[in-house]
Amino acid sequence: MTDPSPTDRAIDSTPTDEPTDDADIPSDAVEEAERLTRLARNANESEAVDLYRRRRAELVADHDYTPRVREEDDTLVLYPSEWMADGTVQLDRIEDTDRAVEVSLSGPGDADQFDEVDAANAAIVDRIAAEHGPEHAANVRAFADFMSNHYVRRVTEATAAEREEFRTEYYPRNVWPSDEQRDRLDRSLSLLDELDVDAIDPKP
Repeated sequence: MTDPSPTDRAIDSTPTDEPTDDADIPSDAVEEAERLTRLARNANESEAVDLYRRRRAELVADHDYTPRVREEDDTLVLYPSEWMADGTVQLDRIEDTDRAVEVSLSGPGDADQFDEVDAANAAIVDRIAAEHGPEHAANVRAFADFMSNHYVRRVTEATAAEREEFRTEYYPRNVWPSDEQRDRLDRSLSLLDELDVDAIDPKP
């Protein structure tokens, strides 16, 4: 399911993973909007996709912003709501482009957040081990190592392309799975879509 995209042309601003000093939305809200966007694009059920997008819209609306995904460069854009009309940015309403926030949805996350991401991934591995056993946990642990070290993102936020890279390139070259573990790989990854990540507390 395709995420709604802005129907206007891109404004003249530089994509960034952090809001500028002129943005009116706090960084933690931006990070949560990014997380919800990744969850929506990886969800298998349309109801889950709609839920994540609705939560994202409500989150940024609390700060008078509107979310859009610009498909041509895979960027989450948060526009001040006062710039919008009928779902489209009105260029004549833009007085300061720095008030918009752009977050690339491709490429690695913030290296400064490695410890936080690694702890979150470890907590997810522990939950998989407790609920589904050692073979699935071993697969998710390998995926966690891949996502933490290569993309500095949680396993639950991986894109379809990153999952495919892990499955076809990293897993055959870097993991020494048992036959049982290898046979369960696809199911192991699908278990991540069923997790309630908000209920998992990372280890301190």
